Amino acid sequence: MKQENKKLRVPQIFQNRSIGWIAVLVSLIALLGTILAFNVNWLVGVIWLVLVLIALMIIFRTLREMSEDTAKYLANLSYRIKRSGEESALKMPIGLLLYNEKHEVNWVNPYLQHVLGDNVIIGEQLSEVSEKLDQLVTDVTEADEADDQKQLDEQETRINWQDHTFVVKVQPDIQVVYLYDVTENEEIRENYENHRLFIGMVSIDNYDEITESMSDANASSLRTFVTRSLTNWMDAHQIYTRRTAGDRFMLIGYDEGLKQAESDKFSILGDVREATSAQNMPLTLSIGIAYHEVSINRLAENAQSNLDLALGRGGDQVVVKAEDGEARFYGGSTNPMVKRTRVRARVISQALSELISQADQVFIMGHSKPDMDSFGSALGVRRIAQMHDKPSWVVYDTEQEAHSDIKLLLNELSKESRNENAIIAPDEVQNQATDHSLLIMVDHSKPSITESKAVYEQLSGHVVVIDHHRRGEEFPAEPQLVYVESYASSSSELVSELFEYQPNNQARGLTRVEATAMLAGIQIDTKSFTLRTGTRTFDAASYLRSVGADSTLIQDFMKESVESYRDRSHLIEKVQVNDDVAISVGEDDTIYDPVVAAQAADSLLQLIGVTRSFVITRRDDDTISISARSDGNENVQIVMEEMGGGGHLSNAATQLKGITTDEAYDQLVEILQAQTQIDE
Repeated sequence: MKQENKKLRVPQIFQNRSIGWIAVLVSLIALLGTILAFNVNWLVGVIWLVLVLIALMIIFRTLREMSEDTAKYLANLSYRIKRSGEESALKMPIGLLLYNEKHEVNWVNPYLQHVLGDNVIIGEQLSEVSEKLDQLVTDVTEADEADDQKQLDEQETRINWQDHTFVVKVQPDIQVVYLYDVTENEEIRENYENHRLFIGMVSIDNYDEITESMSDANASSLRTFVTRSLTNWMDAHQIYTRRTAGDRFMLIGYDEGLKQAESDKFSILGDVREATSAQNMPLTLSIGIAYHEVSINRLAENAQSNLDLALGRGGDQVVVKAEDGEARFYGGSTNPMVKRTRVRARVISQALSELISQADQVFIMGHSKPDMDSFGSALGVRRIAQMHDKPSWVVYDTEQEAHSDIKLLLNELSKESRNENAIIAPDEVQNQATDHSLLIMVDHSKPSITESKAVYEQLSGHVVVIDHHRRGEEFPAEPQLVYVESYASSSSELVSELFEYQPNNQARGLTRVEATAMLAGIQIDTKSFTLRTGTRTFDAASYLRSVGADSTLIQDFMKESVESYRDRSHLIEKVQVNDDVAISVGEDDTIYDPVVAAQAADSLLQLIGVTRSFVITRRDDDTISISARSDGNENVQIVMEEMGGGGHLSNAATQLKGITTDEAYDQLVEILQAQTQIDE
């Protein structure tokens, strides 16, 4: 029976369906030809039959040989592939690691064992071998079980293990880990990153003011000291230094040196400041550094721009920034020095007059939720525009909820005939503004916190900035004029100085309410002339008093409602004091007026031993605000900048979206703890 089955078995060649159909087709053609040949003549039919049989034998023999050759080739190829796979697993420079369901190592190939040296890991848990590797295997296994194809495709990662860098890929279905050694590539990449060029610009902030009264010998000695100190410090970090002017230097170096300088927090700032202060010649440095740019010209331009940013923030600090990255700030822990000359105020006043004269109408806009300084300085700038016979308005939405002092100011303003139409709503500005209109931003420089973002965007090509806060990364793209002086106590102080160089026409000068609002802004921002005050501050206050500022009306403005008083007292009651830091956290379901929060932060500084205070409150349904204050010896601006805000060294704030007051508190405490560790 078995023999019969063997005889009836289809030949191997015909098991291929394609070849089988070809054989059937050829056989049918041969049979048809034979029948036709016999119909013609029996002799022709016999000859045809013999020829067909011979041809069929040759064809089938050829097909059989082709099939056998193909089978041999495939068998040989399969063997070679299998052998090469086995050889690659054993000899190729790719690590293979097999594990089981318990995440125990079952086997490693010779290459991986060579990397491990004498360390035998077979039988050990993956977590003991490498926690990161074990976590990766766990994540991939979970993704495979959840059929998360996207996560499986992205599971390749890099780990550092056994002094090597591996690109790791996990195949969970057969429980194998592939480790591709990319150590050499990483070394090449790291070497490339470390040797990318950076350029820095250095300015001695107050060199002219310090040396103007010195003898040539003393000035030369001071200049030599600063040059030597800066050069020695930079040489220690492998940075080339070159003086380009009496108070200017250029820095050139590699990223590796920049990283070393950053790890040292640019201690040269403190070294120069302390050494010169000890000699009663306090000099400070400002540095702007740009990196990660192919074009040398572009690097130099960005370095100068970063230096301008450092100077705009008050100097005595370093700004490190790539063109498409975020700025990193170092230093800035001292109050900026007051300039002794009024030349800049005169130049700004004249430039502002020219811009106003060229405009068809002028719009002045403070920050959202304006305080007295914002509103007072806006009224002052509007009066300057009025003195040039230009239509001008303060942009403010009167429908929004305002603090009691702003309500009282608006009420008093409406009583003056010259100010009956001083306020304009943002919607009206959008309908009224033209391509020749001028927008003046006062008491802020961040478009994100302006009174109306729509108005700013419409007039973004015609913007003037007047502000006393330290300049941040966010800034109008191409302002026509910038007057940012962080040494000033308030924006009202800056604006009041501009009047000295305007047309001398008392009949068209400041009104009683405008002068009072500006003086109130100075008084509130300086905490009744106790913080951030200089001779220029008192000069501005004296000028405002001389043109009619009413101290009695200021007291009325500074009064608060019973509700505000209760809210402030409640926030003070909730204070937590830790070392020298006082923090108050308002309820997450209660909305507090930002002015109340700021007043509470000011009040907390009156507590014994407190040098910094932070008040965290909900501002609206989606926004948490933090008001930060210090006694001037600690820098709260740096803390607020890390949380996306800004301000002054002793007066700063930030706003956070989409979190609770408790989450904001946790973020704040984490930053304060990190700063404490750095200081230690």
